Amino acid sequence: MIRRYWNINLEEMLRAGVHFGHGTRKWNPRMAPYISAEHKGIHITNLMRTARFLSETCDLVFDAASRRKQFLIVGTKKKAAASVARAAIRARCHYVNKKWLGGILTNWSTTETRLQKFRDLRMEQKTGRLNRLPKGEAARLKRQLSHLQRYLGGIKYMTGLPDIVIILDQQEEYTALLECITLGIPTICLIDTNCDPDLSDISIPANDDAIASIRLILNKLVFAICEGRSSYIQNS
Repeated sequence: MIRRYWNINLEEMLRAGVHFGHGTRKWNPRMAPYISAEHKGIHITNLMRTARFLSETCDLVFDAASRRKQFLIVGTKKKAAASVARAAIRARCHYVNKKWLGGILTNWSTTETRLQKFRDLRMEQKTGRLNRLPKGEAARLKRQLSHLQRYLGGIKYMTGLPDIVIILDQQEEYTALLECITLGIPTICLIDTNCDPDLSDISIPANDDAIASIRLILNKLVFAICEGRSSYIQNS
């Protein structure tokens, strides 16, 4: 894999608060190699290591995207939901930014059935068929469509299991992570100082609470994915 320059600098990460971890009482001892200091009861992440891991991960997703691999981005925190959707759409990735419905991946046949129902209802809405139904039936189907749009709208074009899953909060998205582990799907995780770095295939130590930190990491990864997609188009 050819290493590329992804314009990752420490000053930018400092401004985004990437280095701020959790309180020292809430830390996971397995995160010790990624912590550089303690300040006023808060662990400080080693940004040199974060920059190196982020750069290496950008190389990896660039390579995967250039080989047409499919990505799923998972980030269901309310304050990050809009950023997740924008970034995923920009890079043509699938995404889940609301509640993770248990079994999305491990019960893929059920998910496929739900997605087909979602597509059917969207088509009925577009053609106006829903409005021609009795009011009660139309209202019920519209509520069902709204529910499916909220929770499955980001994966409506997913036709199979993803090749790589990017998880923006290991603890918040623990169910999604376990499903990936069960199925052997490679994961890229942001890991704060209260996380277990051994659970994910690739870990990026960073503040997973501050929206500026989440956006910075996510935008770097998405830029690399976009570049990889462009590389495939140019070489095909």
